[in-house]
Amino acid sequence: MSALKPIRRTLLRDEAYELIRRAIVEGDLGPGDPLRDAELAEELGLSRAPVRQALTRLVAEGLAESKPQSYTRVAPIVSDDVRDALHLVRALHDLAVRTAVPRMTKDHVKAMRAANARFAAAVEAGEVSAAIDADDELHGIPVQVCGNRAVADTLDRYTALLRRLEHARFASLPARRSIRRHDQLIDAIAAADAERAARVSAEIWTELEALLEA
Repeated sequence: MSALKPIRRTLLRDEAYELIRRAIVEGDLGPGDPLRDAELAEELGLSRAPVRQALTRLVAEGLAESKPQSYTRVAPIVSDDVRDALHLVRALHDLAVRTAVPRMTKDHVKAMRAANARFAAAVEAGEVSAAIDADDELHGIPVQVCGNRAVADTLDRYTALLRRLEHARFASLPARRSIRRHDQLIDAIAAADAERAARVSAEIWTELEALLEA
Protein backbone atom coordinates (compact mmCIF):
# COMPACT_ATOMS: atom_id res chain seq x y z
CA MET A 1 0.00 0.00 0.00
CA SER A 2 1.32 3.46 -0.90
CA ALA A 3 2.30 5.75 1.98
CA LEU A 4 1.17 8.77 -0.01
CA LYS A 5 -1.85 10.66 1.26
CA PRO A 6 -4.31 12.70 -0.82
CA ILE A 7 -3.49 16.40 -1.03
CA ARG A 8 -6.05 18.41 0.92
CA ARG A 9 -7.89 20.99 -1.12
CA THR A 10 -8.24 24.39 0.48
CA LEU A 11 -11.75 24.70 1.83
CA LEU A 12 -13.82 27.22 -0.11
CA ARG A 13 -15.01 28.80 3.12
CA ASP A 14 -11.38 29.48 4.08
CA GLU A 15 -10.67 31.04 0.70
CA ALA A 16 -13.78 33.22 1.02
CA TYR A 17 -12.80 34.18 4.55
CA GLU A 18 -9.25 35.19 3.57
CA LEU A 19 -10.39 37.26 0.60
CA ILE A 20 -13.19 39.08 2.44
CA ARG A 21 -11.03 39.64 5.53
CA ARG A 22 -8.23 41.14 3.44
CA ALA A 23 -10.70 43.47 1.73
CA ILE A 24 -11.93 44.65 5.15
CA VAL A 25 -8.44 45.01 6.64
CA GLU A 26 -7.13 46.92 3.63
CA GLY A 27 -10.18 49.19 3.52
CA ASP A 28 -11.61 48.07 0.19
CA LEU A 29 -14.68 47.27 2.26
CA GLY A 30 -15.15 50.11 4.73
CA PRO A 31 -17.05 50.47 8.01
CA GLY A 32 -20.78 50.10 7.45
CA ASP A 33 -20.47 48.57 3.98
CA PRO A 34 -23.07 45.81 3.51
CA LEU A 35 -21.86 42.22 3.28
CA ARG A 36 -24.52 40.45 1.23
CA ASP A 37 -23.77 36.78 0.77
CA ALA A 38 -25.38 36.58 -2.68
CA GLU A 39 -23.40 39.52 -4.06
CA LEU A 40 -20.13 38.36 -2.50
CA ALA A 41 -20.67 34.83 -3.77
CA GLU A 42 -21.20 36.09 -7.31
CA GLU A 43 -18.14 38.35 -7.12
CA LEU A 44 -15.95 35.53 -5.76
CA GLY A 45 -17.35 32.89 -8.08
CA LEU A 46 -18.53 30.73 -5.18
CA SER A 47 -21.80 29.38 -3.88
CA ARG A 48 -23.47 31.21 -1.00
CA ALA A 49 -22.75 28.53 1.62
CA PRO A 50 -18.97 29.11 1.99
CA VAL A 51 -19.52 32.87 1.93
CA ARG A 52 -22.06 32.60 4.76
CA GLN A 53 -19.58 30.52 6.76
CA ALA A 54 -16.88 33.09 6.14
CA LEU A 55 -19.14 35.93 7.26
CA THR A 56 -20.05 34.08 10.46
CA ARG A 57 -16.35 33.79 11.26
CA LEU A 58 -15.71 37.47 10.51
CA VAL A 59 -18.56 38.47 12.83
CA ALA A 60 -17.07 36.33 15.60
CA GLU A 61 -13.70 38.07 15.10
CA GLY A 62 -15.16 41.58 15.27
CA LEU A 63 -14.46 42.56 11.67
CA ALA A 64 -18.15 42.35 10.74
CA GLU A 65 -21.39 42.80 12.62
CA SER A 66 -24.76 41.21 12.03
CA LYS A 67 -28.38 41.58 13.09
CA PRO A 68 -30.53 38.52 12.30
CA GLN A 69 -33.00 39.09 9.47
CA SER A 70 -31.70 42.63 9.05
CA TYR A 71 -28.09 43.11 7.98
CA THR A 72 -24.50 41.94 7.94
CA ARG A 73 -22.00 44.74 7.45
CA VAL A 74 -18.40 45.73 8.02
CA ALA A 75 -17.89 46.66 11.65
CA PRO A 76 -16.67 50.11 12.66
CA ILE A 77 -13.14 50.55 13.96
CA VAL A 78 -13.77 50.65 17.71
CA SER A 79 -10.91 52.04 19.78
CA ASP A 80 -11.64 49.88 22.83
CA ASP A 81 -11.65 46.70 20.74
CA VAL A 82 -8.42 47.67 19.00
CA ARG A 83 -6.78 48.58 22.32
CA ASP A 84 -7.78 45.23 23.83
CA ALA A 85 -6.37 43.45 20.78
CA LEU A 86 -3.17 45.49 20.97
CA HIS A 87 -2.56 44.54 24.60
CA LEU A 88 -3.08 40.86 23.80
CA VAL A 89 -0.91 40.97 20.66
CA ARG A 90 1.88 42.72 22.56
CA ALA A 91 1.83 40.10 25.33
CA LEU A 92 1.82 37.18 22.89
CA HIS A 93 4.71 38.60 20.86
CA ASP A 94 6.61 38.99 24.14
CA LEU A 95 6.07 35.28 24.82
CA ALA A 96 6.93 34.32 21.24
CA VAL A 97 10.16 36.33 21.18
CA ARG A 98 11.36 35.08 24.57
CA THR A 99 10.71 31.49 23.50
CA ALA A 100 12.15 31.89 20.01
CA VAL A 101 15.43 33.69 20.72
CA PRO A 102 17.37 30.60 21.90
CA ARG A 103 16.15 28.74 18.79
CA MET A 104 16.82 31.41 16.18
CA THR A 105 19.45 30.60 13.55
CA LYS A 106 21.51 32.85 11.30
CA ASP A 107 19.06 32.05 8.50
CA HIS A 108 16.15 33.29 10.61
CA VAL A 109 18.01 36.51 11.38
CA LYS A 110 18.86 36.92 7.69
CA ALA A 111 15.20 36.45 6.75
CA MET A 112 14.14 39.10 9.28
CA ARG A 113 16.67 41.58 7.89
CA ALA A 114 15.40 40.91 4.35
CA ALA A 115 11.80 41.49 5.50
CA ASN A 116 12.81 44.77 7.13
CA ALA A 117 14.54 45.86 3.92
CA ARG A 118 11.30 45.20 2.04
CA PHE A 119 9.39 47.06 4.74
CA ALA A 120 11.68 50.09 4.42
CA ALA A 121 11.40 50.11 0.63
CA ALA A 122 7.61 49.90 0.79
CA VAL A 123 7.43 52.71 3.36
CA GLU A 124 9.61 54.90 1.16
CA ALA A 125 7.37 54.17 -1.84
CA GLY A 126 4.17 54.68 0.15
CA GLU A 127 3.01 51.13 -0.64
CA VAL A 128 0.76 50.42 2.33
CA SER A 129 -0.12 46.78 1.69
CA ALA A 130 3.46 45.83 0.84
CA ALA A 131 4.74 47.52 4.01
CA ILE A 132 2.25 45.77 6.25
CA ASP A 133 2.85 42.41 4.55
CA ALA A 134 6.60 42.79 5.12
CA ASP A 135 5.97 43.77 8.75
CA ASP A 136 3.80 40.69 9.21
CA GLU A 137 6.54 38.54 7.69
CA LEU A 138 9.21 39.99 9.97
CA HIS A 139 7.24 39.51 13.18
CA GLY A 140 5.96 36.16 12.00
CA ILE A 141 9.41 34.58 12.03
CA PRO A 142 9.81 34.51 15.85
CA VAL A 143 6.19 33.39 16.13
CA GLN A 144 6.89 30.47 13.79
CA VAL A 145 10.15 29.59 15.52
CA CYS A 146 8.59 29.60 18.99
CA GLY A 147 6.41 26.69 17.84
CA ASN A 148 3.35 27.58 19.92
CA ARG A 149 0.29 26.99 17.75
CA ALA A 150 -2.08 28.66 20.22
CA VAL A 151 0.03 31.83 20.10
CA ALA A 152 0.14 31.78 16.29
CA ASP A 153 -3.61 31.19 15.91
CA THR A 154 -4.54 33.88 18.43
CA LEU A 155 -2.22 36.41 16.80
CA ASP A 156 -3.66 35.63 13.39
CA ARG A 157 -7.11 36.44 14.70
CA TYR A 158 -6.41 39.64 16.63
CA THR A 159 -3.63 41.20 14.58
CA ALA A 160 -6.18 41.83 11.82
CA LEU A 161 -7.84 44.50 13.98
CA LEU A 162 -4.52 46.32 14.33
CA ARG A 163 -3.64 46.01 10.65
CA ARG A 164 -7.02 47.46 9.76
CA LEU A 165 -6.24 50.53 11.86
CA GLU A 166 -2.80 50.81 10.25
CA HIS A 167 -4.27 50.71 6.75
CA ALA A 168 -6.79 53.40 7.69
CA ARG A 169 -4.18 55.68 9.27
CA PHE A 170 -0.97 54.75 7.48
CA ALA A 171 0.03 58.40 7.05
CA SER A 172 0.13 58.74 10.86
CA LEU A 173 2.24 55.63 11.44
CA PRO A 174 5.73 56.11 12.88
CA ALA A 175 6.92 53.90 10.03
CA ARG A 176 10.47 55.18 9.75
CA ARG A 177 10.88 54.74 13.50
CA SER A 178 9.60 51.19 13.06
CA ILE A 179 12.47 50.47 10.65
CA ARG A 180 14.94 51.38 13.39
CA ARG A 181 12.98 49.40 15.98
CA HIS A 182 13.04 46.37 13.70
CA ASP A 183 16.82 46.68 13.40
CA GLN A 184 17.09 46.86 17.19
CA LEU A 185 14.89 43.78 17.55
CA ILE A 186 16.91 41.82 15.00
CA ASP A 187 20.20 42.87 16.59
CA ALA A 188 18.99 41.69 20.00
CA ILE A 189 17.89 38.36 18.53
CA ALA A 190 21.22 37.97 16.72
CA ALA A 191 22.95 38.59 20.06
CA ALA A 192 20.73 35.95 21.73
CA ASP A 193 19.53 38.62 24.19
CA ALA A 194 15.96 37.51 24.83
CA GLU A 195 15.30 40.18 27.45
CA ARG A 196 16.32 43.05 25.18
CA ALA A 197 14.49 41.54 22.22
CA ALA A 198 11.27 41.27 24.25
CA ARG A 199 11.65 44.86 25.44
CA VAL A 200 12.06 46.17 21.89
CA SER A 201 9.13 44.06 20.70
CA ALA A 202 6.94 45.61 23.40
CA GLU A 203 8.03 49.10 22.34
CA ILE A 204 7.11 48.38 18.71
CA TRP A 205 3.56 47.37 19.57
CA THR A 206 3.11 50.06 22.23
CA GLU A 207 3.88 52.79 19.70
CA LEU A 208 0.79 51.72 17.74
CA GLU A 209 -1.33 52.87 20.66
CA ALA A 210 -0.76 56.48 19.61
CA LEU A 211 -2.95 55.81 16.56
CA LEU A 212 -5.90 55.22 18.85
CA GLU A 213 -5.70 58.83 20.04
CA ALA A 214 -5.78 60.21 16.49
